[in-house]
Amino acid sequence: MKILAVEFSSARRSVAVVQDGLAGPGEAVRAWESSSEAADQPSRGALGMVGEALAKARLEREAIECVAVGIGPGSYTGIRAAIALAQGWQLARGVRLLGIGSAECLAAQAQAEGLVGRVEVVIDAQRGEFYLAGYEISGGGWRETEPLRLGTLAQAQERQSAGCALVGPDTARRFPQGRVVFPSAAMLGRLALGRSDFISGEEMQPLYLRPTGFIKQK
Repeated sequence: MKILAVEFSSARRSVAVVQDGLAGPGEAVRAWESSSEAADQPSRGALGMVGEALAKARLEREAIECVAVGIGPGSYTGIRAAIALAQGWQLARGVRLLGIGSAECLAAQAQAEGLVGRVEVVIDAQRGEFYLAGYEISGGGWRETEPLRLGTLAQAQERQSAGCALVGPDTARRFPQGRVVFPSAAMLGRLALGRSDFISGEEMQPLYLRPTGFIKQK
């Protein structure tokens, strides 16, 4: 399967083309990625990153069979932009869509970077809160031990004091001993290869644990 993966939930946004079924030793899965810091996006644009990833993979847009999106939690603007791209792609090409939580992608990325043991994924939720999720990571994989939830700074620090390694895209600012890990589109695409829970564009929504609210000015 040829998958276009879009991960815009953090400050390091990325797009990747992931393909399985390739011949040759060590080539069961290959990924071609284009990434950029969020601050650079106005000049490059999401479609420019898509074009770069496709060019690296030497594929045309018509070859993509599935679009996988990191649905957060994280940057509301980035996640919405990624979902809009996937919805438009499905309307134009009829491709299958997958939404995958960015905390799951972070756990898989941490495992790929050599972390083992108890890990707490930490994502800044603003308003003095954090999205927290617990994982047990070994050399052979990882499993969720505590589901994604909203927590406080003190609760994240408690997890660290209990022996959990804190990982996430924002750990450097609040947790000096934490490890900075960004969710990558290449990892997202690899996770998508093992999934079959496809959804329609209308069903795809950002993953948040609090209702979105707006205050109307007088």
